[in-house]
Amino acid sequence: MRISLTVNGNRHDVDDVWEGESLLYALRERMGLPGSKNACEQGECGSCTVYLDGTPVCSCLVAAGQAQGREVTTVEGLADEELHPVQQAFVECGAVQCGFCTPGLIVSTHDLLERNPAPSDPEIREALAGNLCRCTGYEKILDAVRLAAERTDR
Repeated sequence: MRISLTVNGNRHDVDDVWEGESLLYALRERMGLPGSKNACEQGECGSCTVYLDGTPVCSCLVAAGQAQGREVTTVEGLADEELHPVQQAFVECGAVQCGFCTPGLIVSTHDLLERNPAPSDPEIREALAGNLCRCTGYEKILDAVRLAAERTDR
């Protein structure tokens, strides 16, 4: 089948999408957007988190066909000519190690700060609970979220 969707502000027409194909596969393999990572393929790790019509979802659990006519924003779409403040904070705080969890954490952090520009540590932990990291021990991630909150506080 053929699907048409908007990804990071650009319309994409994707041909030959098979029935069981995930949105994650379509983004990475068909549209050349490797930012969202393919780690668990079961919605458990959060590395593939993207926005679907403004709501964070695990793209490995969304069939590509479900994105027909919808708007997707990936980690790549958060930046314009410069890194988004959340992305920059992750870099500066060393919250980017192997990089597998980073895209999902950045999208989840972005979503948190859109809803709550000054979250407490428990609120940060709750918002990121669906994202697993095996490298950092989470302290640097928490530091990055706090820094991004300072920079994006409205």
